[in-house]
Formats: sequence, C-alpha cells, structure tokens
Amino acid sequence: PESSRWYPGAGLYRPVKIVMVPKIAIDPWETAIRTIGFTTGVNNYGMTKLQAKVEYETQLNVGTGADPVIFKDMSFVVEVLNDSGYYEAGSHFDVNSEGHHKTVISVTNPQVWSPENPYLYTMRARLLHKGRVVDELNTKFGIRTVEVGKEGFKLNGEVRKIQGVCLHHDLGPLGAAVNKAALVRQIKLMKDMGCDAIRTSHNMPSTMQMEVYDSLGMMVMAESFDMWNYPKCKNGYNLFFNEWADRDIENLVLNHRNHASNIMWSIGNEIPDQSSATGLKYTRKLQNLIHSLDPTRPCTQGNDNIGGAIWSGVLSATEIPGFNYRVQQYEKGLAASPRGFIL
Repeated sequence: PESSRWYPGAGLYRPVKIVMVPKIAIDPWETAIRTIGFTTGVNNYGMTKLQAKVEYETQLNVGTGADPVIFKDMSFVVEVLNDSGYYEAGSHFDVNSEGHHKTVISVTNPQVWSPENPYLYTMRARLLHKGRVVDELNTKFGIRTVEVGKEGFKLNGEVRKIQGVCLHHDLGPLGAAVNKAALVRQIKLMKDMGCDAIRTSHNMPSTMQMEVYDSLGMMVMAESFDMWNYPKCKNGYNLFFNEWADRDIENLVLNHRNHASNIMWSIGNEIPDQSSATGLKYTRKLQNLIHSLDPTRPCTQGNDNIGGAIWSGVLSATEIPGFNYRVQQYEKGLAASPRGFIL
C-alpha cells in the first residue's frame, strides 16, 4: 500500500529480555568501569610491578515503595575477578544516603586488553543489607587506555594505526536480526584479513555485537545517527531528532561505555547539517552530552562536505575530525584541523 513507504518494517531484530530485581538494586546502566591509568612500582624484593587503576562508579536504583533510609544498613563489596573466576583485587564500602559511590581499585600486573590479547576481567558487585546479599551484578570489562593526539591514536600508551572497515549493522543476506554465530564468523574473517577495528554504521550497535567484539579483540567506533535535523529521505530520523536524540545518545553511551572494544563514539554519518550553524550547535551539544556520561572516549563524525564543515566550524569543533572519501582534500582538512590530525 501507499502508506507502507513510511514504515521500515524492521520489527524486533535484537534480543529483548525482562530483568527482575529487588526494590533497591544495582543499576547496570548507572555502573561505569574505567581504566584511569597505569603506574609502576618496586616491591621489597626489587621487582617492578605494573599497577592498573580501575575506577568503579555506581548508583542504586530505588523502586516504587522502597525506603531510601534503608541505605544506612547497606554496604557494597566490589571484586575484580580474572578470566578463571579468581579474585584479583577489590574494595568494600558503606552505601551513602544517595545510594551513589565511586571507588578506585588497584590491579597488580594486569592482563591488558588489546586486539592481540582480548583479555576480559569480571567486576563482581554485591549489594548487602545487614550482611546478606540482596543483589549482584557481574560486568565483564577490559583494562586498557585510549588516547588521541598529534602522534596519532594510542592504545595503552602505544601509537598504532587503525586498520578498520565500515560494517552496517545487518549481516548482509541474513538481514537485520542479530545472530551471534554469524557475528563470530564475521569478526574472525575480518581478523584473518588483518582488520582490527570496525565502524558500526549507521546504527547503534547491539549488546551482542559489543560482547563479541570484546571477546575476540576488535576495536569499535560506535556510531549513532545518519541524519540530524535536515532530511535525507521522507521517513528519516530527522522526524524524531529533536525529541529523541538526547535519549538515544544516553542509551547508546550508558549501554556500551563498559566495553573494552569501544574506543570512540561517532555522533553522525555524512550529516547534511555539517555545513551550517545548526550543525555546529549540535556537534557541540552531542559531544558535551556524551562526555557528561563517558569522559574517557573521544568523539568523531564522518564529514563528506569538507569545505562546508570547515566553513561552518564543524570540522574544528569535532574532537576527531572525520573524513569520508574526498582523498584529494585531506591536506586541506589537515591544515584546518586545530588538533593536527584527521580520521
């Protein structure tokens, strides 16, 4: 029918589940695990040891009918477990009156995550009421750092070139419904050909994707939108951008900020607004929103109108100025980049 052109007809194409929790519970999307740096030290025997500083932050979710006063009888035990399930490090503390806490845990001689060594730890958080466990959250994470500067991209303090490809969120002829076996096959093929990074265009990646990328060692640019205010098609995201963009960005970041594979966020692909003052406004707004939720990863976007992005200020306002195609304009873009690099 004529009206069908307004509907993509995707249906449910990713796993959906209901999680039952107590009235006061650990909120997975309010739980952030960040590697904040590495230090070295010498012990009493003259041996040098690497120490990783891992920050754990969480917020309790207080359901209807729950009494926050109960916090005074609650405590947290947070433990880092290795891939064999053995204890490596930990921390414990009382729950404060807001149900929020942040702590830093030191892990000695850690296995550092990389595409060549995709080692994952588990952060086991247990909420206790008068010494009895009432909730538990287990989160897999990797110990690693990401930096971007004039030297280039650094993973764990070492400069490396990103050998990446762009993959749309579907699985080719298999369609949009996510399939773990197909994802594993896809990533193994990518790694066999020398790939170490994937841009998830132009949809927010599924949790299953990110878990596969974590475990197999694939760095990820997690991408969000294909358009903002200005349309590319009749039933595009521009119809929903003003109402939904902030919430969609929050869902993207809160769901995926603990994944070791995730090295940067993309706020858009070939956005028509890139050559306008509106594009500059939203570039700043979306980046600021992301960093309020995750201060550890940089943001980028894929510009295809290089002259327009330079003129509007979008290129210089983007943390990692991104180019799609237009190889002949790389030098021009590099000269206009205040950071001295382009992606």
